[in-house]
Amino acid sequence: MSDAKIRLYVDQPLAQGQAVVLAGDQAHYLFSVMRLTEGAGVLLFNGRDGEWLARVETAGKRGGILRSEAQTRPLLAPPDLWLMFAPIKKARTDFIVEKAVEMGAARIVPVQTRHTNSERIRQDRLQAHAVEAAEQCGATVVPEVADLQPLDRLLAAWPADRRILWADEALAGASETMAGQVRGPWAILIGPEGGFSDDERRRLRGMDQVVPVALGPRILRADTAAVAALTLWQARLGDWA
Repeated sequence: MSDAKIRLYVDQPLAQGQAVVLAGDQAHYLFSVMRLTEGAGVLLFNGRDGEWLARVETAGKRGGILRSEAQTRPLLAPPDLWLMFAPIKKARTDFIVEKAVEMGAARIVPVQTRHTNSERIRQDRLQAHAVEAAEQCGATVVPEVADLQPLDRLLAAWPADRRILWADEALAGASETMAGQVRGPWAILIGPEGGFSDDERRRLRGMDQVVPVALGPRILRADTAAVAALTLWQARLGDWA
């Protein structure tokens, strides 16, 4: 049993005996905030080599070196699932990103719709939030958070083999329609708090890849809808099933 209590994402190779050099914020966190000293264990992952137990070899105020000892968990890639959502208020957008990581999304794509409340995002901040969520939840892969992009442009180049689970608020109270769907590349689409425009709805309903579903008898807030749709897909077609 590992004595390590801290998990850290590093963009460096991990293998037995591999040295991992830390500086900047990560060194400050481990050695100044958490006050780790030589010999302390840390769990490392990089999205490629699984999770590894490493030991602090040197610790200083400005940097340090960890040494990988043994793999503690193999790489577990999430299902080929994207989450597309229209950004909302900052804290609730952070919540969506955090829960998408915890629930196994492989890619997170903020989209600009006709009624999206937020016209810009800080992609780097949301990506850092995804890293923190992966560190906390035991994931071995950090999903990419894409920059904000217009929904119509994204749909114009949509791959023929990737289906879209569309959480259509107009179907509230209807039976969800995932029966008969099969595994493969998927995306979940969550709309803005103001709903999709008529043009957007017509376009989505005209796409063969789109599977409209209801998320229960009530209209959900965007952040709640994201969690509900991820749960529905994972229970039917994902790595929970």
